[in-house]
Amino acid sequence: MSKWAQGQYQVINPKKYVGQGMPRYRSGWEHSFMRFCDTNDNILQWASESIRIPYLHPLTGKMTTYVPDFLITYKTRDNTMRAELIEIKPKGQSAITEGQKPRDRAVVAVNYAKWDAATKWCRKQGLTFRVITEDDMFKNGKA
Repeated sequence: MSKWAQGQYQVINPKKYVGQGMPRYRSGWEHSFMRFCDTNDNILQWASESIRIPYLHPLTGKMTTYVPDFLITYKTRDNTMRAELIEIKPKGQSAITEGQKPRDRAVVAVNYAKWDAATKWCRKQGLTFRVITEDDMFKNGKA
């Protein structure tokens, strides 16, 4: 049994969900983000784990595949449409910090390689790539 919240998300607004099959969340944060996408009027479309991006794994030197968490299309405050590829990650897996264990530094190094590939892929597609951490999700103590 995992210590993380995991399961299938029951889509409330099926017209907005453009992914294949029922979306699966692998953390409570992903579940919260799915609920946000599904119920926020400014989110026009969303998909979970719908994009596959090749990248060079920095530890093995082999090409492998990165699957970002979400692809969303939303209406901005000035009423324009924007599309973003989103990754939900804890801060501890998003930056190398002093005193961090070598294993945790390796996780961050792999994430950086994935995110570099995603940023380049998005640029070619006219999209934006963004990593969301707990600092972004829990502003003002709310998810």
